[in-house]
Amino acid sequence: MPVGTAGTVKGILQRDLKQEVNADIILGNTYHLYLRPGVEIMKEAGGLHRFMNWDRALLTDSGGYQVFSLAANRKLSEEGALFRSHIDGSPHTFSPESVIDIQRVIGADIIMAFDECPPYPCEYNYAAESMGLTHRWLDRGVSRFNGTEALYGHKQMLFPIVQGGTFKDLRKQSAEYIAGAGMPGNAIGGLSVGEPADLMYEMISIVNEILPRDKPRYLMGVGTPVNILESIDLGVDMFDCVMPTRNGRNGMLFTAEGIINIKNKKWANDFTPIDKNAPSGVSTYFTKAYLRHLVISGELLGAQIASIHNLAFYLWLVGEAQKKIEKGIFREWKNKMIPALSNRI
Repeated sequence: MPVGTAGTVKGILQRDLKQEVNADIILGNTYHLYLRPGVEIMKEAGGLHRFMNWDRALLTDSGGYQVFSLAANRKLSEEGALFRSHIDGSPHTFSPESVIDIQRVIGADIIMAFDECPPYPCEYNYAAESMGLTHRWLDRGVSRFNGTEALYGHKQMLFPIVQGGTFKDLRKQSAEYIAGAGMPGNAIGGLSVGEPADLMYEMISIVNEILPRDKPRYLMGVGTPVNILESIDLGVDMFDCVMPTRNGRNGMLFTAEGIINIKNKKWANDFTPIDKNAPSGVSTYFTKAYLRHLVISGELLGAQIASIHNLAFYLWLVGEAQKKIEKGIFREWKNKMIPALSNRI
């Protein structure tokens, strides 16, 4: 899912998300949308779909990760999280119930339960207490969700989030608790927060042995193309990450042959397409030399082209993974792709 934090995938028109990227679903951020433009404007607009003129699916996260990232400006309690806005320092409170209410107003198709994301590394006792809090918050969130209705005439689905840090027994406990909630899908949170990749894969494997196979499994905030293929191999179905757009804005391009730093001098007089095999048109009718010129000149078009290219590549990659799964040759294909995807061209 391309990340559209504040109701926009940075620098990319909704038209291009459809035509160039081929995105069927994008992600919005509850914390940021709550602060700006705010719930009243969201409600008056008829929800985020109408506000941003997006007629495909939307997912909103719970804001838990953003509250976690504001460690110096927030206080956790059984009731919820008291935090100060990064915009103006004003105080606000998120509770499991209010986060459901906010996401009802935003109107996303998939909404997330409020959770706490513990840091890495952290002590076992902290991770255990944090996990317990997330589970208790989940119960309250499910109760609020079941006691309220969607506002805009389409169904909303609530996903709970597995936590537990990098401790095997806690991850097992959390996966069992989350699966027991019986929601239509389940998320894996608290990973890709600084832990080694092998440890992340170990936690995913443990969790996915427990989460039901017949419901989508969403790994939050991951990751590189290699991370994504390895996680698919472990049973993950859904991903989101800012990497395609953030890295693209800084001149890093992902391709099936490897990673390109378009700022390098070697591309200054390379008049071949950005990626002749890419699924996006912008990658085939602009040259590397032109894109390098735009990026090193700080031109907005450079960031836009690179972002579109990267997103289209990510969507192509997961689409190819699905095809290989259906043909029964995913692992063989993945093992061939991994070395190429890691290559620095």
